[in-house]
Formats: sequence, structure tokens, C-alpha cells
Amino acid sequence: MPKILWSNASPYSAKARMAALVAGIDCESIAVDTNAEPELLVANNPLGKIPVLIADDGCAVYDSRTITHWLDRQSKGALYPRNAAKRTDAERLESLADGICDCLLAHVYERRFRPAEKIHQPWLDKQWAKALRGLDHLDANPPKVGRRPNAGHLALRATLGYATLRFAGQWEKGRGRLTRWTKAFDRKFPALADLLPK
Repeated sequence: MPKILWSNASPYSAKARMAALVAGIDCESIAVDTNAEPELLVANNPLGKIPVLIADDGCAVYDSRTITHWLDRQSKGALYPRNAAKRTDAERLESLADGICDCLLAHVYERRFRPAEKIHQPWLDKQWAKALRGLDHLDANPPKVGRRPNAGHLALRATLGYATLRFAGQWEKGRGRLTRWTKAFDRKFPALADLLPK
């Protein structure tokens, strides 16, 4: 059985675990502490980052987008539409969601790992502005979800789960369509909602 090295709060881990569930590929989830850099993690990803999928043959697959593509191939197309235009839409949504996540994480890490006197507020403001532009775009153009979510939907839901975890009450303001989208998604796919960042 493949293994996924993950962390509870990681949006990228949530995306990978949700993707495995949608793809119908059973994976053993192994929680790791990236700060401790355990041997299992660094032996399978020299960057020491999560998520990492370890296939049955021992092949390590990382990062989350590479994992979603690996799972898609293994499941013969469960995560990306076959139609070229729709696939591009799914990949673009995944890219935008991951990019928003990158900005939110940069914001969190700046405050978490720098002494207060060294926090660079213009950097925080820039990352926040990028994230808000992405969220505004998605609020104006919420993606439609059919009977099965694609990798773009999963990336977006994981990102909004992380935004709620770290920025509750901030990202939602003025974005009613996007907040309604998250509630509708969770009602439709409750098993996926259980895997959101916590």
C-alpha cells in the first residue's frame, strides 16, 4: 500500500490525501514533524518537505502537484478531465489555489520564524495582497463541481481550509460566493471535508 507522509495543518498534505481518496487509491497516512526532519522524510525527499507519496515499489513522489498527477495516472484519469480545455481549467485552478496557499504560508512563516523586530511588514502586505487578489478572482468566478471533484477543486478546498485555520474571519469578508462554495463542497463531499487542515 502506498504511504503518504503528511502533517495535520498542511494544505498540500490535505490536497494529496483528498486526491488519493477521490482516485480510489488506498494510502497509509504517516504523520511527520518536518521541523524534526525524521529520516523517513529526508530519505524520501531531500528537501524535507511534505507531502511525500511513497509508492509500493519505493519510488518517492513529491510535491503535491506531482502527487496528484501520479495518482491520476494510477487511477486512469480520476483527477483531471480528459477534455483538453477542461483539463487546462482544472490545472489552472490547481495552480491558482496552490499559489494562494504559497502566499498564505509565506505570511505565516514570516511571523512564526522571525523575531518580532525583524518581521518585514511590506513583505507581509505584498503576500496578503496577492492572496486576496486570487481569492477575489475565485469569488467572482467560483468553479463548478460535478459529481466528482477534480484536482483543481481539491487544491482550492485545501487552500480555503488552510485560510480558515490561520486567517478565520479575514479571508471570508466580502467573498460570499466563495464561502458558499466551500459549504456546498463540504455537504457534497463530507469524507473530503474530514481531511482539511486542522
